Amino acid sequence: MDLELKGKRAFISGSTKGIGFAIAKTLAKEGAEVVINGRTQSSIDDAIKSISKEIDNANVTGYVCDFSSPEEIKSLISALGEVDILINNVGVFEPKPFEEISDNEWQRFYDINVMSGVRLSRALLPGMKKRDWGRIIFISSESGINIPEEMVHYGMTKTAQLAVSRGIAETTKGTNVTVNAVLPGPTLSEGVKEFAGVEEGKREEVEKQFFKTERPTSLLQRFANPQEIANMVVYIASPLSAATNGAALRVDGGVVKTAY
Repeated sequence: MDLELKGKRAFISGSTKGIGFAIAKTLAKEGAEVVINGRTQSSIDDAIKSISKEIDNANVTGYVCDFSSPEEIKSLISALGEVDILINNVGVFEPKPFEEISDNEWQRFYDINVMSGVRLSRALLPGMKKRDWGRIIFISSESGINIPEEMVHYGMTKTAQLAVSRGIAETTKGTNVTVNAVLPGPTLSEGVKEFAGVEEGKREEVEKQFFKTERPTSLLQRFANPQEIANMVVYIASPLSAATNGAALRVDGGVVKTAY
């Protein structure tokens, strides 16, 4: 299927690995001009090299930005120029007992996970409205609905993303700009491998125990892979998804026990 993304310019925050990298690679396959982001130039160079090796004539560039720094975000926005597709993917997580989460950690999680998307969307939305076409997608999480007791601060930020994405969508009424959120479930990114204790050759054993104790409501009963999340995101980024706006779309493997 042609997703009609040729010539569209996309920026994906936090995209040198994991879900963000899979999204960037899939957009490049579809012929989009892709701008990736990482915290270091070396991570960006490695990601571009990997995508270019797999995809002939991939159009991929990148910008360094640490989203905990408002000044770096300002510099990034100044350098970006026009963007047709914004994927707000950058995020941090860390399991920690609620009683041990400091004020600084609450603020850091909020700044990176929520305010990064707010700042980028605020800067790029006017251009999308002026051109009467655009896509903004927030990568939230099933943890925004099922707040994990081991990461209350993370869950809070993912819920906030749902509110922000729906609120921004309300401002696009009557335009060809859409704003949506995608909610992945447990996905085997590098960070989740470390969190879940997945070691080489022991995935099946760890996976079985994880879904028995940590996410027993999962219907999939396995980790999703980043590409499975990217498939949904890239469709929502395409012109073919024009009738989907203001939605929270789950790719959670059935973890959330509701039909809607």
